Amino acid sequence: MDGTALPRLAASSLAARLNVMPAVVVTGARQSGKSTLAQELIPGTRRYFTLDDLDVVDMAHSDPSALVGGDQPTAIDEVQRAPELLHEIKRAIDRDRKPGRFLLTGSANLLLMSQVSESLAGRASYLTLWPMTRQEQMGLGQSGIWEDLLSVPGEEWLELVAARPDHSEDWRALCRRGGFPQPAVHLDTVEERAIWFDGYARTYLERDLRDLSSISSLPDFRRLMRAACHRLGQILNQVELGRDVSLSQSTAHRYLNLLETSYLLVRLPAFAVNRTKRLVKSPKLYWGDTGVALHLAQTDEPRGAHLENLVLCDVLAWRDARIEQADVFYWRTSTGEEVDLVIESADRLLPIEIKTADRPRLSHAAHLRAFRSEYADRAAPGLLLHTGTTLEWLAPDVLAAPWWKVM
Repeated sequence: MDGTALPRLAASSLAARLNVMPAVVVTGARQSGKSTLAQELIPGTRRYFTLDDLDVVDMAHSDPSALVGGDQPTAIDEVQRAPELLHEIKRAIDRDRKPGRFLLTGSANLLLMSQVSESLAGRASYLTLWPMTRQEQMGLGQSGIWEDLLSVPGEEWLELVAARPDHSEDWRALCRRGGFPQPAVHLDTVEERAIWFDGYARTYLERDLRDLSSISSLPDFRRLMRAACHRLGQILNQVELGRDVSLSQSTAHRYLNLLETSYLLVRLPAFAVNRTKRLVKSPKLYWGDTGVALHLAQTDEPRGAHLENLVLCDVLAWRDARIEQADVFYWRTSTGEEVDLVIESADRLLPIEIKTADRPRLSHAAHLRAFRSEYADRAAPGLLLHTGTTLEWLAPDVLAAPWWKVM
């Protein structure tokens, strides 16, 4: 690949928000492509500052009006490094609420940071940029066809998916390279990616964490990260996780919150609309990028949970680039029936099961059918994603499709 910035799914959503709101805040994990999006993929001339530059940090403290004053639109990168700057931005917006004045980016969820007291409520729109989807890596600037599956009648799904290009690939290879632009698109070998992932983890531990919180023991934090990566796809039990790495429950809770604030950890909430079955309500644990998760876990062999993680990240990228609200859950009953993902949009539910099986079987559809029976008035047909090539209706209400035909 050359150095040309590939199109991103979130670009059109970001442009639409800038046309309406005085400020747009783009957050996401470091190296997910926020700076490139702000500088290269959004049209228009802006002053650009990055708080990775210590001179700019000094200016933010000593003369913030020099950064946010004037009539020219301004982009400020890594704004979480000087959260007090948000007060000056608020004052500037209150003097002039012209749309698109400020494009702010940050490698932490500002709404979850305890030291950020200014949320720019009513003045800013928030957009999350996730690591690149598979179709973004291919240069298509898209995600999976979740929008179509929610809007097209179920009886048309087979034709819809069949018409998709046959861009098949080994899901394990996609897991290993993850979605961060540099290792996913610009690095070619396992060795090059290992060097990048190691540098990424070190930068996060030794620099980025200091912007978020005081960590007394980086080795303890690293051990918790590794343990969390080994629990991918499992229901989160903070007490057990803390005990396994010799940390108190409160410390494990704080460390997990920091990982979530910096978009490395994803807690997938349970779908808790209880009709006739008792439901599990604890979240499941996933990672923001499978390549980083495999590196931190010190393994090169992806499991089924990593394929689930890939699909989840694609859905999250689609959800957060959307203007209309959508939610993503998993569903599990106290008796063990489980559906990996449930997308809720408007009044429609899309249940998705993910299997590392080349030949889907009717038994694989059982939990999808149980979910549809429970929520028959709202549920779309079930979607069973698998690693083979079969595209067929396993049951009248469950479509089996290769994961790469949908993503």
